[in-house]
Amino acid sequence: MRSIGEMARASGLGVSTLRFYDGAGVFGPARVDPRTGYRWYAPEQLADARLIARLRRVGMPLAGIAQVLGGGPGEARAVLDAHLRRLEDGLADARRELSTVRSLLETREHPMTETRPTRLTLPAAGLAAALEAVRFAVHPDAGALPAVAGVLFDGTDGGVLRLVATDRYRLAVSEVRPAATEGPAADVIAPTAFVDGLRALLAAADGAVELTVEGTALTAVLDGRTVRGERVDLDYPDYRPMLRTSPTHRVELSAGALRAGIGAAPVRTARRDQDGADFDVAELAVTADGTLAADGSAEGALRVQVNRDFLLEAVAAGAGGQLVLELGGPVAPLAIRFPERAGTFSLLMPVAP
Repeated sequence: MRSIGEMARASGLGVSTLRFYDGAGVFGPARVDPRTGYRWYAPEQLADARLIARLRRVGMPLAGIAQVLGGGPGEARAVLDAHLRRLEDGLADARRELSTVRSLLETREHPMTETRPTRLTLPAAGLAAALEAVRFAVHPDAGALPAVAGVLFDGTDGGVLRLVATDRYRLAVSEVRPAATEGPAADVIAPTAFVDGLRALLAAADGAVELTVEGTALTAVLDGRTVRGERVDLDYPDYRPMLRTSPTHRVELSAGALRAGIGAAPVRTARRDQDGADFDVAELAVTADGTLAADGSAEGALRVQVNRDFLLEAVAAGAGGQLVLELGGPVAPLAIRFPERAGTFSLLMPVAP
């Protein structure tokens, strides 16, 4: 048997780290001396300890480490593959940010250089659908949080314009593919007034709309009609890490079934600490066999509580009959996805039980 200090030296994990994993129920000693409280580890535990050390080096979260240690080979491989995708996405984000930093440095070094405008030609119906899918999540108070009182038009992923909205309690994302793009990649916050004017312009419209970003000016032209606005000159919150979720349950169901389940559930009211606002809570329960109880009535292996109105608005924004709900735990965001629209989804922050 190895003492905790000997296990630390042999595995590369610190003594405090071993104590942490023991307290978290992820990796504990084979025996604890009842008199002294000393931890003792069996020889066969060294392999798992060294595995934990390697997973820590690549930033594997605690839940992932627990799944790798406790799951079968197939589950472990799935967890490793998902973490590798998150790391690759994070590297892509870093490359985009550094590219933006280089552009900013060039502008600072050559301030008289004229910036080319960005022009996007977009399908009117596709842009209208994308705006409807995110508009509900815009923060209502430009004075309090101006950076999120509008919609982010993010074209830095290349080939796709991503629309993002958040009020810090939920996040809505949708995508539309431009038919043509000129100039540098768009990455601007469109204020709510411009967004709503653009929605009115696109209502029941066919054809293509031309969206132009030139300096601080935003312009949208469709069928000879024009909407103008001024971009919000602030940095949007870094939303990309929120997109890399690690769900433990994926449940597909119809929007109607979810609404019916929520409507039949008892109503519990909660108060938000941030602003003192009262709201109704919806509880979702997932049983061990993956069945969802939208009224929270089942004895679930996993439960999550979210703002009821936010959930219903997210479902309505998808404008589809089928949904996929992704749940990662009671303190993880709930994802609402739409099989027919891969780039459109919402994330809702959980409510404390």
